[in-house]
Amino acid sequence: MTIDNKRYEELQQIKLAVDCIIFGFNNNRLELLLIHRGFAPEIGKWSLIGGFIGNDEDLDEAANRVLYGLSGLENIYMEQVKTFGKANRDTSGRVVSTTYSAMILKSEYDEALVSKYNAKWFPIDELPELVFDHRDMVDSAIRRLRRRVRNFPIAFNLLPAKFTLPQLQALYEGILNEPIDKRNFRRKVAQMNYLVKLTEKDMSESRKGAYFYEFDEALYQIEQNFNL
Repeated sequence: MTIDNKRYEELQQIKLAVDCIIFGFNNNRLELLLIHRGFAPEIGKWSLIGGFIGNDEDLDEAANRVLYGLSGLENIYMEQVKTFGKANRDTSGRVVSTTYSAMILKSEYDEALVSKYNAKWFPIDELPELVFDHRDMVDSAIRRLRRRVRNFPIAFNLLPAKFTLPQLQALYEGILNEPIDKRNFRRKVAQMNYLVKLTEKDMSESRKGAYFYEFDEALYQIEQNFNL
């Protein structure tokens, strides 16, 4: 079937948007950054950090611009998660949105900065009602994050350079939102050749102390190449 140019333009009344899903790790809990929506429809309700894409912008550029403009956060590495395009997902019209996600250590960013932008951190299990299909977006990003945490060492950037196994286990439990059997966890850690046990101990938690470990990215890359 042939469609003339005028008819084609009538069919393509579609807006493109990006939504940023920023997870923050804080006190062994996973949190999500939300903002009060500043324009209609659904003005004043809680929303992901999102906005429309400019005609001359790439998706990645738009995501970083929107994140900085609405939260003050910058220089954060985000990855595409999924594109949401149900015809009725936005009451303002036909909007297709691509989600981006990042996980940061909340303590490294100024709390007052996000408050200035009417943004707020919420524990992941205490989220308010969100506009449109933003809850579906969050659930999709959480599932992806937890899959990646189980299979890739993406969480190590949330730890200090030297860390103990109890710290590492608390990190995983916080992200996965479930308790982990200590013996099974230690057994899995023993298989991670890229975790290097140090001779130094952390004596702050017990008289016996806990050995420090460090993540060796070079060893991890060697292991990945070997498994290809």
